[in-house]
Amino acid sequence: MRIRAITIDLDDTLWPIGPVMLRAEERLDAWLRAHCPPVAAAYPISAMRALRDRVAEEHPDLAHDFTSQRLLCLRAAMRPHGYGEQHVDAAFAEFYAARNEVECYSDALPALESMAARYPLVSLSNGNADLERIGLARFFHFSISSRSFGKAKPAAEIFHAACAGLDLPPAEVLHIGDDPALDVLGAHAAGLRSAWLNRSGAAWDHAVRPDLVARDLRELAAMLDRTQAVA
Repeated sequence: MRIRAITIDLDDTLWPIGPVMLRAEERLDAWLRAHCPPVAAAYPISAMRALRDRVAEEHPDLAHDFTSQRLLCLRAAMRPHGYGEQHVDAAFAEFYAARNEVECYSDALPALESMAARYPLVSLSNGNADLERIGLARFFHFSISSRSFGKAKPAAEIFHAACAGLDLPPAEVLHIGDDPALDVLGAHAAGLRSAWLNRSGAAWDHAVRPDLVARDLRELAAMLDRTQAVA
């Protein structure tokens, strides 16, 4: 298996996303209580989640764009109470700042250092994290998000866009991610190699199998070192 570049998922691959989103929801709720009390009363965290889910269902055309979904959600919550775009933007800024306060898995930074020394790295995410804000952009040649591209994984086009940016055929690019359907099956269907980051030790239940399976990124980086040494 000849690998000349790597694309990497972000949420739940480099950091756990659950705690991040909970903190972002709490920060948004605190901001609303301070600046828009009627909205906070009408939409505590559980109700704001339900509203966001409803907005997502009503706008399937925005399934690739969590930022636009969140802004629509905030407008729907705030406008009936007389708050305009200035408040929407400020509320989103508070939420988005917290969304980018991530805590990487302990294996992530050493593995990124190791892999970036050997391969061009590209982040390929359906989320809306900002690697510049987070402080990880230095590891990546470029980044593609579903929002910026217009389609989300597992669409083959987003994988092919990364390969085109690298000027490499898909067969020479390895995609690393935690999600069996979005990352592994999506990469396979697009012609890339795939590595499943299986932190939980889950069973694999798909006919198509990943090229590599690892419990963390440090183990995966070591696998790549061994694989490339004999390639």
